[in-house]
Amino acid sequence: MTQTTGADTPHSPFMAEVKDAVTPRATLLMIGTVALALLFITSYVGALHDPKPKDVPFGVVAPQAAAQQAVTRLENLPGDPLNPRSLPNPATARAQILNREIDGALLIDPASTTDTLLVTTGGGRVLATTLENLVTALEKSEARTLRTLDVAPADPHDANGLTSFYLTVGWCVGGYLCASIMTISSGARRPTPRRSVIRLIAMAVVAIVGGLGGALIVGPILGALPGSIAALWGLGALIIFAVGAATLAFQAVFGLAGIGLVILIIVILGNPSAGGALPPPLLPPFWRDIGPALPPGAGTWATRSIAYFNGNDMTASLLTLSAWAAAGTAITLLAATLRGREPKAP
Repeated sequence: MTQTTGADTPHSPFMAEVKDAVTPRATLLMIGTVALALLFITSYVGALHDPKPKDVPFGVVAPQAAAQQAVTRLENLPGDPLNPRSLPNPATARAQILNREIDGALLIDPASTTDTLLVTTGGGRVLATTLENLVTALEKSEARTLRTLDVAPADPHDANGLTSFYLTVGWCVGGYLCASIMTISSGARRPTPRRSVIRLIAMAVVAIVGGLGGALIVGPILGALPGSIAALWGLGALIIFAVGAATLAFQAVFGLAGIGLVILIIVILGNPSAGGALPPPLLPPFWRDIGPALPPGAGTWATRSIAYFNGNDMTASLLTLSAWAAAGTAITLLAATLRGREPKAP
């Protein structure tokens, strides 16, 4: 009778070593990590590889007949890059840009061959450049020239208007890392109600300190971003606490797998859709739609509003961040109450 060798048996030393080196749990974690990496590539490349303007809110100022002709011409551009509307005067156009209702405006002067384009690099230099290139081509086709005015310019030290995005990303990273560290450091102990309250209080302290630190770094220390230090401090504290509370909630419900879900939502989906590298009108539909609902997108929008738009149009972003903070707090405490009661002493 033929006998099998030790190397072929399931209990051989080599197979035992393999099982010790790569446990089933490690295998699952590795599979999850590879999946997150592939999702990271898909999300970032999908969002940022081919920027095209789509339905950019855009104003037109001209005498009535000329304005309607210009609006019709802009509406019929291939691919619908602009969502034009007629405005009564240049003052209204400037006001709507500063209120973040539109991203640019064309001031047509029938008495001259030169028109004026209003843009704002504070809202994203890439979008301002895209509008300038698009309108310049249209003007040349009609033998007209264009001059560009930046009504809310980015700070000279704010390269490409990205500081608001980087600041927000830093605050988000601080939120989920601090929350994750608190959970991981406790090992397998259950998130009891008392322990969860303590963690939320600690998260609030981290948020206050981190919000102030970020505001000081981009403001007086580096001079990279204008705007109220107090307003940026408050916004930073809200962002950090919202992300931290959400992270605690995911971990309370899903355990350590909750960290992966937070990375999926905040990093993989939230960062490319935040409107940092590409402002929202240049993003594909999926990322443009989800961005405002996620902390990086809401935070980037609000940070830019504070820095360059006198704090205008922040209500929706603040409500979004507050909803993440409130929901994260409530779910953390509820999950701890249902699943993590302290065992009674014998």
